[in-house]
Amino acid sequence: MNKSWKSYKTGNFFDELVSPAGKPRVAARRAVNMLQELSGEEMAARRAAAELAIKEMGISFTIYSEGKNIDRAWPFDIIPRVIPGRDWDRVSKGLAQRTRALNCFIDDIYNRQKILKDGVVPADIVLESGNYKPQCAGVSPRYGAWAHICGTDLVRDRDGKFYVLEDNLRVPSGVSYMLENREITKRVLPELFENYSIRPVDDYPAQLYATLASLSPRERKRPCVVVLTPGIYNSAYFEHSFLARGMGAELVEGPDLFTDEDDCLYMRTVDGPERVDVVYRRIDDDFLDPEAFREDSILGVPGIMRAWKAGNVAIANAPGSGVADDKVVYAFVPDMIRYYLKEKPALASVKTYLCMHAQDREDVLNNLDKLVVKPANESGGYGLLVGPHSTKAKRDQFARLIEKDPRNYIAQPTLSLSTAPTYIEDSVEPRHLDLRPFILSGRKTWVTPGGLTRVALVKGSLVVNSSQGGGSKDTWIVEGSK
Repeated sequence: MNKSWKSYKTGNFFDELVSPAGKPRVAARRAVNMLQELSGEEMAARRAAAELAIKEMGISFTIYSEGKNIDRAWPFDIIPRVIPGRDWDRVSKGLAQRTRALNCFIDDIYNRQKILKDGVVPADIVLESGNYKPQCAGVSPRYGAWAHICGTDLVRDRDGKFYVLEDNLRVPSGVSYMLENREITKRVLPELFENYSIRPVDDYPAQLYATLASLSPRERKRPCVVVLTPGIYNSAYFEHSFLARGMGAELVEGPDLFTDEDDCLYMRTVDGPERVDVVYRRIDDDFLDPEAFREDSILGVPGIMRAWKAGNVAIANAPGSGVADDKVVYAFVPDMIRYYLKEKPALASVKTYLCMHAQDREDVLNNLDKLVVKPANESGGYGLLVGPHSTKAKRDQFARLIEKDPRNYIAQPTLSLSTAPTYIEDSVEPRHLDLRPFILSGRKTWVTPGGLTRVALVKGSLVVNSSQGGGSKDTWIVEGSK
């Protein structure tokens, strides 16, 4: 056995591959046994092969730092995460349930607002949110689906149970890295795939196209679908181009599109204007249409909101869907499931303190050293406080921020995030991780088998975002394992 595995200790955490007794878990046994037999030189060679593949494939992401855009190679760990199929089936059903309820909520908010009138969700936290867009009132997209692509972040606590950490319903990113992680793993560890039945993920672009095509306002054999990107300087541009290519769709920027007097949307081509049926937009609401939102936006398309409201084009995710992408609204999702679906939530949420409530705020301020504090609408791991790893000065700063704007902050217990063996320098060490599956909603609902596993590469860190120094690894959903 490779000596770096002999010293592997799971600590006081649930480890995805190794039991507390130091034995491989059933689903991961063959993978762990094979990896343990690789010498240190062989492991290093596989990692080098992965790094070379990442460079050859051009897999990168962008970090915004000190006003600069820094392109970096995708940080990848070669040891896969393994989840039994039976476990995932339960999680998948819970994700589909949660997404249905969220879509019901968004549709209700922009139409009847029944859930607000019935007092299930406080009206002020919704209607006063910056993500509530009055311009979307009275619209009900096809199938009642607003968040057609949802990225839900899951974590496992010490009990090994999956919990929902947050929902990403505006322009969730990361799915291209999920697909590339699988491709890289196949390249550098092909023998691992010989004795496993691993659920495939490479059909995601086809599933995405089918979902988008089902939204088309025109009955066509192959609707015109475009991916609307802010451009090459966006941190997720690699993903925009990757998905457009995978779907056989056009990758466009705002100036490539225009609307006519009949409120139809067209794409400029060398052969003349071509009518667009579906826009998979990867730009924020505020920049989508200078007529409806920010007048100074040069990223969007003048009149696209008129075309959408007239039913002449579908937009995914629909404008205004961010009203449910708020960490304060997150706290009410279990109530939404019971209210709209008349079902018990199949996935547990993490206990959440709303600083807008006086008692919650007092509890948070008295326990900042034990909690994770998050702003309601930030993403990418920015603007949060991880209490146990913070300084007194940082906690004092957050106390002032909370007291100044309590509506904008929530707090959650510091979870004992699960770990997985990760190849760090020349040793195998446990690192904390989370999981972002993707849920597609259109004519049907479809959940990715697994998702994007993000890893905190810094020892002891709980921040997994790539923009904050995190990495990633392939996620296997394997059949025939308990």
